[in-house]
Amino acid sequence: MAKSIPDYTFEEAALLRGATRIAGVDEVGRGPLAGPVTAAAVVLDANNVPSGLNDSKVLTAKRRETLYEELLKVADVSVSHASVEEIDEINILRASHLAMERAIAGLQTPPDHLLIDGNMLPRGVTISAETIVKGDARSVSISAASIVAKIVRDRLMWDLAQQFPGYGWETNAGYPSPAHKEALRNLGVTPHHRRSFKPVHNILYQDKTVSN
Repeated sequence: MAKSIPDYTFEEAALLRGATRIAGVDEVGRGPLAGPVTAAAVVLDANNVPSGLNDSKVLTAKRRETLYEELLKVADVSVSHASVEEIDEINILRASHLAMERAIAGLQTPPDHLLIDGNMLPRGVTISAETIVKGDARSVSISAASIVAKIVRDRLMWDLAQQFPGYGWETNAGYPSPAHKEALRNLGVTPHHRRSFKPVHNILYQDKTVSN
């Protein structure tokens, strides 16, 4: 089956229902062992949609960078995070929704309809909204949000990698690659690791057991 290419269908349907300002919303970073979860909200200009928007995961790094720079020029873009502490306190799903709510609130002009990637609306969303499963591959607005969120979070993890070398965050972005898990065992847990995530929790627990 051919992979779908995101288009403006969902946006057009919302416009026909009376919406005037539609934001695509997506997050990146649910799976990593380290770093925040990052969300983006993007309102595209229907007359100036960058060509080639797609799920950030299927684009090359160079193409993502180009589209990111283009989006900053032609769209209303907002990015927000939920911290490691928040992830550990309220769980990763709630934290990713919190990041989404913050990104929506950060748009220059409030949207009147949201297209949200996934199958669950964040609790704090009070305006008209719909969820779209695999939305980053179906809606150009969500594609745009997925690209922005990934670029911003990857850059942030690259910066953290300079402060905490050895974990490979500049290439694995905090995801549980074999090298990252090995570094966790050898170098220990940093302040940027999610303590509620099992591989990190297990190491902390082992350390306590050994030291007792």
